Amino acid sequence: MVPAASLPSHRAAGLLPWLQRRCGKALAGVLLALVLLLPLGLSGCSGRAQPSAGVVQSALALQIQLTQEAIATALQVKPPGEAEVHHVRVEQHEAVRIGEGRGVKVVGRFDWRLPGDPERIDSPFEIFLQRGERGQSWRLARPKGGTEASAQEWITDPLPV
Repeated sequence: MVPAASLPSHRAAGLLPWLQRRCGKALAGVLLALVLLLPLGLSGCSGRAQPSAGVVQSALALQIQLTQEAIATALQVKPPGEAEVHHVRVEQHEAVRIGEGRGVKVVGRFDWRLPGDPERIDSPFEIFLQRGERGQSWRLARPKGGTEASAQEWITDPLPV
């Protein structure tokens, strides 16, 4: 039986000579490259699952529009118009379950104002986004009634293109 090789506690500078002694020069270079590049590859994959800043900004504008329309309908008045969304600052992304599918909970802060209003409002936000069926677009997901997250029903709206 061959004893398992234990990796010495050297820093990266001492890793290449150790690998060369254990595996040979050609294989050592390949192994070192894989070890150093693996984290870059993994972070690249996770970045595709996250919505861009533009997607988050569109989702926030749509959320404001839908809220304004609901309030205007309830009060039987005309909605004030399209809100301007600026300076979106995402603080957290979290994978969540949305109905039968997966989505992303995005938390942060943003500045916005209503048309004709000179004052910008700095507000916190928490929105839920879900990839479109082909993975090329995003949808705004809003919880519909219920309090249990596992039994939660969702309404999804496509983001404007």
